Amino acid sequence: MPVKVADRATAEHLTPPQRQAGTPPPRWRSRKAKGLAYAAPTAVFVTVFFLLPLLLVGQMSLSYWPLLGGDRGVNAPENYTDITDSTLFWPAIRFTLLYTVIVTVVLLALALLLALLVQESRPGAGFFRTVYFLPGALGLASASLLFWGLYSPTTGPLSRILERLGLVDDPVSFLGSPASALWSTVFLIVWKFAGFYMLILLVGLQRIPHEVYEAARMDGASRAQIFRSITLPLLRPSLALCLLLCVTGSLLAFDQFFILTKGGPDNSTVTVVQLIYREAFQRLNLGTAAALSILVLAALLLLNALQFRGLRRADES
Repeated sequence: MPVKVADRATAEHLTPPQRQAGTPPPRWRSRKAKGLAYAAPTAVFVTVFFLLPLLLVGQMSLSYWPLLGGDRGVNAPENYTDITDSTLFWPAIRFTLLYTVIVTVVLLALALLLALLVQESRPGAGFFRTVYFLPGALGLASASLLFWGLYSPTTGPLSRILERLGLVDDPVSFLGSPASALWSTVFLIVWKFAGFYMLILLVGLQRIPHEVYEAARMDGASRAQIFRSITLPLLRPSLALCLLLCVTGSLLAFDQFFILTKGGPDNSTVTVVQLIYREAFQRLNLGTAAALSILVLAALLLLNALQFRGLRRADES
C-alpha cells in the first residue's frame, strides 16, 4: 500500500512529456470541474432566459403567428417587408432618435456637472450626493405615475403653482402638445437618472490622481485647460459607459411614454418599442412584432459595436 501512494505522488510530479498522452493531472481535472460548477448556473440562466426566447422570437419573425392562434406556418419574409407598411413606422423611428439625442446630451451634461460639484470632500458633499442619487432608487413606472399626477392640469400641483404665481392664466397641459409631451418626459428621465450617472462619473473622477491636478496648477494651467486636457481624457471610460447605457435605454424607451402619453397626442410620442407593443397586443400579430424586435436588436448590436470600435481607436490614439 505505501508503494502505491508513493507511485501516485511520483506520477503527479512527472513533467507533461513523462505522462501518458491525453491524461490530465488530477489537480487540473478538479479545477476544471469546479470551474464548470461555478459557470453552470449562469449558463443555465442565459440559456433559459435569453437564448431560448431569442430563438422563439426568431421563429415568430418568420411565421404567421397570431397572438391567439399560435404558429400557423412560415410566411417569410412577409413579416419584415410588412413592417414599413405601418404609417407609424418611420415617425416612431424619427421620434425615438430625436428623444435619444436630447436625453443623452442633457442627461450626461447634467450628470457631469453634478459629479464635479460633489467631487471634493467638503462639508455637505455627502448629503448632496445622497439627495441627487435618491430619485434613481425609484422605479421608472412609479416615477412615471408620480409625474403623471404632477403634470395633471386639473389635480396636479404644478399647474396650480404656476397659476398662483401669476405666470399662467389657465391650467397648463404639460402633455397636451407634441413638444410639451416630449420635454415633460425628458424632464422626468433627467430627474430620475441624473444621480445614477453622476455616481458613475464621480467614481471615475475620484480615480484621477490628485498629483496630476497639482502638477497642472504648478504649470499655470487654468481650470478650463485642466478640465479639457486632464479631466475629460481620464474620464473617458466612465463617460463611455454612461453613453452606452443612456443610448441603449433611450432607444428602448417604453414605460415613461406608455404611462404619461400613451403615444399621444396624435401618435406624436410613439417609440419603436411602443410600436412593437401595438403590433403584438393591439393588432394581435406576434409575427410582425417579433420581426421588428429582431431589427431593433440588430440595430442595437451594430450601434454598440460602433461605439466600442470608436472607443478603442480613441484609446489607441
